[in-house]
Amino acid sequence: MAAAVALGRSFIELSGAERERPRHFREFTVCGVGTSNALPGTVKYSESAGGFYYVESGKLFAVTRNRFIHWKTSGDTLELVEESLDINLLNNAVRLKFQNCSLLPGGVHVSETHNHVIILILTSQTVHRLLLPHPFRMYRSDMVVESQMQSIFTDIGKVDFRDPCNYQLIPAVPGLPPNCTASAAWLNNDGEALFALPSAAGGVFVLKLPPYDIPGMVSVVELKQSSVMQRLLIGWMPTAIRGDQGPSDRPLSLAVHCVEHNAFIFALCQDHKLRMWSYKDQMCLMVADMLEYVPVNKDLRLTAGTAHKLRLAFSPSMGLYLGIYMHAPKRGQFCVFQLVGTENNRYSLDHISSLFTSQETLIDFALTPTDIWALWHDAENQTVVKYINFENNVAGQWNPVFMQPLPEEEIIIRNDQEPREMYLQSLFTPGRFINAALCKALQIFCRGTERNLDLSWSELKKEITLAVENELQESVTEYEFSQEEFRNLQQEFWCKFYACCLQYQEALSHPLALHLNPHANMVCLLKKGYLSFLVPSSLVDHLYLLPDESLLTEDEMNISDDVNVARDVICLIKCLRLIGESMTVDMSVMMEMSCYNVQSPEKAAERILEDLITIDIENVMEDICSKLQEIRNPIHAIGLLIREMDYETEVEMEKGFNPAQPLNIRMNLFQLYGSSTAGHLVCRGVYKIASIRFLICRDLLILQQLLMRLGDAVILGAGQLFQAQQDLLHRTAPLFLSYHLIKWGSQCLATDVPIDTLESNLQHLSVLELTDSGTSMANKLVSSPQTIVELFFQEVARKNIISHLFSQSKTPLSQTGLNWPEMITAVTNYLLQLLWPSNSGCLFLECLMGNCQYVQLQDYIQLLHPWCQVNVGSCRFMLGRCYLVTGEGHKALECFCQAASEVGKEEFLDRLIRSEDGEIVSTPRLQYYDKVLRLLDVIGLPELVIQLATSAITEAGDDWKSQATLRTCIFKHHLDLGHNNQAYEALTQIPDSSRQLDCLRQLVVVLCERSQLQDLVEFPYVNLQNEVVGIIESRARAVDLMTHNYYELLYAFHIYRHNYRKAGTVMFEYGMRLGREVRTLRGLEKQGNCYLAAINCLRLIRPEYAWIVQPASGAVYDRPGASPKRNHDGECTAAPTNQQIEILELDDLEKACSLAHIRLTLAQHDPSAIAVAGSSSAEELVTLLVQAGLFDSAISICQTFKLPLTPVFEGLAFKCIKLQFGGEAAQTEAWAWLAANQLSSVITTKESSATDEAWRLLSTYLERHKVQNNLYHHCVINKLLAHGVPLPNWLINSYKKVDAAELLRLYLNYDLLEEAVDLVSEYVDAVLGKGHQYFGIEFPLSATTPMVWLPYSSIDQLLHALGENSANSHNIALSQKILDKLEDYQQKVDKATRDLLYRRNL
Repeated sequence: MAAAVALGRSFIELSGAERERPRHFREFTVCGVGTSNALPGTVKYSESAGGFYYVESGKLFAVTRNRFIHWKTSGDTLELVEESLDINLLNNAVRLKFQNCSLLPGGVHVSETHNHVIILILTSQTVHRLLLPHPFRMYRSDMVVESQMQSIFTDIGKVDFRDPCNYQLIPAVPGLPPNCTASAAWLNNDGEALFALPSAAGGVFVLKLPPYDIPGMVSVVELKQSSVMQRLLIGWMPTAIRGDQGPSDRPLSLAVHCVEHNAFIFALCQDHKLRMWSYKDQMCLMVADMLEYVPVNKDLRLTAGTAHKLRLAFSPSMGLYLGIYMHAPKRGQFCVFQLVGTENNRYSLDHISSLFTSQETLIDFALTPTDIWALWHDAENQTVVKYINFENNVAGQWNPVFMQPLPEEEIIIRNDQEPREMYLQSLFTPGRFINAALCKALQIFCRGTERNLDLSWSELKKEITLAVENELQESVTEYEFSQEEFRNLQQEFWCKFYACCLQYQEALSHPLALHLNPHANMVCLLKKGYLSFLVPSSLVDHLYLLPDESLLTEDEMNISDDVNVARDVICLIKCLRLIGESMTVDMSVMMEMSCYNVQSPEKAAERILEDLITIDIENVMEDICSKLQEIRNPIHAIGLLIREMDYETEVEMEKGFNPAQPLNIRMNLFQLYGSSTAGHLVCRGVYKIASIRFLICRDLLILQQLLMRLGDAVILGAGQLFQAQQDLLHRTAPLFLSYHLIKWGSQCLATDVPIDTLESNLQHLSVLELTDSGTSMANKLVSSPQTIVELFFQEVARKNIISHLFSQSKTPLSQTGLNWPEMITAVTNYLLQLLWPSNSGCLFLECLMGNCQYVQLQDYIQLLHPWCQVNVGSCRFMLGRCYLVTGEGHKALECFCQAASEVGKEEFLDRLIRSEDGEIVSTPRLQYYDKVLRLLDVIGLPELVIQLATSAITEAGDDWKSQATLRTCIFKHHLDLGHNNQAYEALTQIPDSSRQLDCLRQLVVVLCERSQLQDLVEFPYVNLQNEVVGIIESRARAVDLMTHNYYELLYAFHIYRHNYRKAGTVMFEYGMRLGREVRTLRGLEKQGNCYLAAINCLRLIRPEYAWIVQPASGAVYDRPGASPKRNHDGECTAAPTNQQIEILELDDLEKACSLAHIRLTLAQHDPSAIAVAGSSSAEELVTLLVQAGLFDSAISICQTFKLPLTPVFEGLAFKCIKLQFGGEAAQTEAWAWLAANQLSSVITTKESSATDEAWRLLSTYLERHKVQNNLYHHCVINKLLAHGVPLPNWLINSYKKVDAAELLRLYLNYDLLEEAVDLVSEYVDAVLGKGHQYFGIEFPLSATTPMVWLPYSSIDQLLHALGENSANSHNIALSQKILDKLEDYQQKVDKATRDLLYRRNL
């Protein structure tokens, strides 16, 4: 019903003053030329103000929409301000100071062309023309999308104020008369600037400046006549011929109306006559005596006029209207005329209306083709504004404008209140004091102390507190005084400062002019310190605020078509006003406190009624009762009043603009009323309505209690039910509380929020998928501090309201005009709908939540909760958000749980649970729990998540998916909190096996990372042991072996459960991988320990079960998640199916363990071997050991793995060779590996070198490791001979004992013929008994001993080799030597043979 609310005939003033810093004026000095001789201050003019509206300011899609300029003049200073209700203008205020000149009152005139805005300025000595760019030129397109723009004053600093084309001195002849206050200026079609001024000799002269872009001369034309008859007889003559006239025709007020290439100048003169000149013809076209329209004019004819005023209004359809105010002592009269043109350039006035007023001092008035708006100061220095329709108002009834009152003169402070807090609250309550008044009071109060007055609202509050407290302390002379004395002293100083603020507020509220925009029907009041706007009041507010005498003459048809109903309503309003006038301050406070304390307003009204009856000295209650008797149907009248004030509606307002509209239209509409000034105005309008309605509802509650007390029979008459009155009472109470809540919100300041807090809040809202809830991350350009209602209007409501307004428009948007009274009324009423607590939407609460206004939101919900049963769940949810921010998590949880019961019943909660893809995955309540759980998770409150999820489990019922989700959530947060036992318990209750497995994997990983392995091992894992083992194994095989200890964990897991074989398998696999993957000393150490642990495990098992399966070789394991292996064509390769299983017993493990320890020994001795030692086989390791000189270890491996020692002896022999021919460095290096081998005794004397020790080590090994075929001697000698190294004697002697024949063969193989000859000779001698012990021959040749033999084949080969070179005498000699020996041997063999045969024959 809000948009269709009935309007009264009155208006209400709303202040448009900035609350934050005083407006920043950029100052410029206009230097006068030729005026330095003028004495400053000789001419003093009163302050004045005026305004200019753009022609297209009322068009919906114009660049200049809702845009205007206003100014104030004071002495030599002109302040110009450009305002916009749609966008915030930058650099929009300038202050021009004219040297040695005073600005004429009303001496500023603004015109616009297609490209420029031209400001024409008249001072006491000069005229000026300022050329500024038109807003249309400043923007590239008609689509204005920015939230802030540059004003036309931005580049005013580039203007040359002394340009002769735009500046001119007023000539001394004809000159200005003293105390001149009339002027006019205009632009003609040729671009010339014309200034009309009263002449010192009477009449008017016009000064003309040439067009700004065309050079020309300045000209002055004087318009003057002695009388109409003289004009008719002689026409116009030069002034010198006519002679001077008296001052009787000196203009008091001038106005200009331009018609094509001509301009009509109207002058209302001191002789009470109106004169009309044609500038083009320089003729006086008409003289009209205004006293003819004044009823009593004898006194006026004898005196010169002093305060007459003239205004023009033009209507394309009706022509030109003239409004004239005739001033007389203690009375005034408005006359409205219509200019009528006749043939022969003759004109006359058609009298339309005469209107009489009793106000004494007219400040200003404005004329439209239908109305007169007037501004007075009455005898009590109060501002009075009224308007009247001069055509249709026969009774001459002026319509009132209810002015904004000044703040109360005295603040009543109760004993339980602190003076400083109460005064600060009064000073800084929004809409009460303007910033400039507080700054001026602070400056005066500090007695001229230099202070920075460019302060924010909060900084100013601190400065004022500091200033008053300093004054108080400076006045204190005693060190001790009572608390009561201090309180009185404190109140005295605060009262003093408050009075100072009040004085400046009153001074700055002094009205200077009316500014009326006929294109948008907007009326503004220009005051000394700020600008205010006039907005229409509703019928209910109009009736309640009207004075008694006006209420008597109120047109009943405006109230209702039924006269009886209208009279009942008027009587009801009178009763309400009587109650309101009878209310004391304490009663008002009691009623308001009942709202703050969330008490029943009906009971508070009942108590106040009893107090009113008790203190009724003037019989007001009797008057009320008698007036109630005049009401025919009180129930109907009260119901009508309630319906007019109730903004409850079931119509949902659109959110956002229609996407079908073109983008440029949507963007343009989006800017409508987007400035901080417009937001402030709309919200002040809401506050004004809420304040008035609050008083109406308060008085109505008390009146209804009175009706209840009087009873049905007395007042209501037959047929009226007591129940009906009770119903009305219960309807009034929510209205009363609703208006109190809106009034509170309109006064409650929003908190400045840091950008990081906003970003964090936006993140939380994104979790809830509520990022469109009125959150703004942009730099706010509004006047801070905002109230929360202003914040809501700017961020959310304005867009919704504007889109709703223009979606219902029946006319094309391109043809839609902006009518200020209609627009401000509609916007205000729709805003009230959005703020109305009992409406279903809760955009206001969402906006507060989205903009981090948590304290204000909490207070709002606390005031709302007990009595409003709409959006209960939404309120509880948002209250929970507030508690989360304030750190009261358990209260938040309680609120969230309470809100769950309303899911599915409220729009906000439905939107909250709506998923992005629109899919319903579970019940609405479970979706709600899911959103809240996600919010708590993001904020980081795991305890609350657990509690809420536990509560939600009961809601899930048999929904196993939801159960799994909730129990998984409980598990996760228990685990995060370190509640391992509770996490395990939650895991076991998860019904979904896949989720359970995921959680189990997470449990394992997290507990491993926290090193809480005992818990991990000791959990029972009922029916989950295989899964746990699989998880740990897969983790063990997937992560780095040295940074994670999953194998050791798995080992402990199996040991704890006495599964030793699996424990051994795990450690053996661990050791294998360490050798293969970890090529470090630490890895080799761990490998050995792993094999030892595996051995220990198998030793704990009975021998028949002491075996394990060989773990798979290679780096790829069959583990979950492993990618399939592919061939070169990209096809998956089949897993091998014939893989042979290898069983490892205890001996195998012991071999692997010994191998690991020797690898470690090698790595410790030679770090360069670490990279290859880890995965080397026994054969490979022997080679590495031999290379490193660790021959003992190499022999140990060979013996363990039954490998031949040949590589060891060959390696040692090679090292001996290298030492034999190496230098000092090789000798030094050799001691290191020699020391690593266990020599029987190490000789380190000077006589013993490393080479000697190496040969001794070789000798020791040959003696220690004897084999049947003397393989090791053979391989050593073969190695030496292969490298051409002479055989050591000890080696020759040693080998001669075991296998002299093989030694001979080796000599032959390497062509050592001489050595072979010597060996044969010695061997033959040994066989014959000479040195036989050196060849291992126990019994030499004898008939009584076993048979002996010679290696004849080798000897034959030797002889053959010697005989091949018969030319070599040495070889022949050697050959002969062998032959001789053999011959001797043959002889002895023959003899021994004969002896043997002889003995056998015996």
